[in-house]
Amino acid sequence: MNFKLVPVCEDDISTYKKDMQEAFQMGVEKEFNDLNVEILTEEDINKSLSAKGAIAYKAVIDDEMVGGAIVVIDESTQHNHLDFLYVKNGVQSKGVGQEIWNAIEKLHPDTRVWETITPYFEKRNIHFYINRCGFSAVEFFNPHHKDLAIPDDMVGGDYFFRFEKEMK
Repeated sequence: MNFKLVPVCEDDISTYKKDMQEAFQMGVEKEFNDLNVEILTEEDINKSLSAKGAIAYKAVIDDEMVGGAIVVIDESTQHNHLDFLYVKNGVQSKGVGQEIWNAIEKLHPDTRVWETITPYFEKRNIHFYINRCGFSAVEFFNPHHKDLAIPDDMVGGDYFFRFEKEMK
């Protein structure tokens, strides 16, 4: 596999967003039949892309974009956030997500702590972050313990896990 993780260029951004939205949509639709809601809006992606310290990466195998990630790097604290990580539909379960994560860690060796969240029903994500990437579940958001940064109308509602990975 000729894998590389590189910054997204302007020419790729439209396809990058579409592929990310499709991957998130298909993941949720596997859990919830007849879901008539857009899971990841372009507005959500743009908000992440415009955050201070945001870097968008695309995963490329043999000159084809097969996934990507958006990370937010805090240079002062090195407590960094993985906003989104996706693998293009039809390419899952082939190690691409693991390659993306490994490359991110290598690109940001000064990171002290990585953080991310995922909805409670995303069993594949939970498995991936804990068993493949070494994250720990450190918080469970629910109606009695809300994360005010998560919109109420988001699929999964108030039920999200927060993960952290302390780097050595």
